[in-house]
Amino acid sequence: MPILGIKGRPYVDLERYLDVPALESLDEEISYSLTQVPLEYTGGSHKTMGIVPPSLANDPFVDYGQVIKRFSRAEFQTFISLSDTPDEFDVERYRQYRFGEEQEWPLSRKQMLYLKFRYGVYFPWQVFYEMIPTLNWEDKANGEGKDFTPEAKRFFPRLIAFVRRLPFEVVGRCNILGLEASHHGTVHQDGDPNDAEAEHFITLCPRKNKRLFLWDEEAQAQSVVESRAYWFNDHGYHGVLPDPWFRYSVRVDGVFRGDFLAKLRRDGLL
Repeated sequence: MPILGIKGRPYVDLERYLDVPALESLDEEISYSLTQVPLEYTGGSHKTMGIVPPSLANDPFVDYGQVIKRFSRAEFQTFISLSDTPDEFDVERYRQYRFGEEQEWPLSRKQMLYLKFRYGVYFPWQVFYEMIPTLNWEDKANGEGKDFTPEAKRFFPRLIAFVRRLPFEVVGRCNILGLEASHHGTVHQDGDPNDAEAEHFITLCPRKNKRLFLWDEEAQAQSVVESRAYWFNDHGYHGVLPDPWFRYSVRVDGVFRGDFLAKLRRDGLL
């Protein structure tokens, strides 16, 4: 599959439409406040989810879905003892449970650490903070009844004010995602590649030091994003290159305002 892109471009650079100095000034608040809130891991099961390119399906990075699938009864018993709700599981039915992203049973922090320590599972994003809770991936453009959490409002007031000024009619999801030094974001796709229409979201990178790339599986080539604020078609393959420092970005999902879409069309970007 080639890069899907948006109107022939790998991505749309949105810096000209945003207040870049204000975006850059958020770095201090975000960096400090990430030390004050509980952080989760995300990623780690893209192979099990079937969303990696064929050329990378057998790379050496361990997928937790594959690990859990191979558990013996005794291993499963140890694993569920680390759950936040261990009494809700029937060990005799251990092969029937599904864990992790987009599954009935989310992983606890202890389970994620155990999968990493004991089985070598690779969790790409070891900093994940959900500012607006969502039910699932399909819920990200739905803003009905949603708001930033009280905790997010307490620790990220300037970031929230910035997000509220973005050209969205509706905001349904807002997360901070960080990669540890030397970690890479595994190449994957987040939507149906047969649906060419890109979903509305903006990725914000105040430091401009997180090298997300779009992956062309046919050409075995990558196109690196160079922007502090951008939009791309995540129905196609994408990942993050490794760098020797911590990197983070903020992803905001929702529905763009009509006037903003009209600007992009006027400027030949749509």
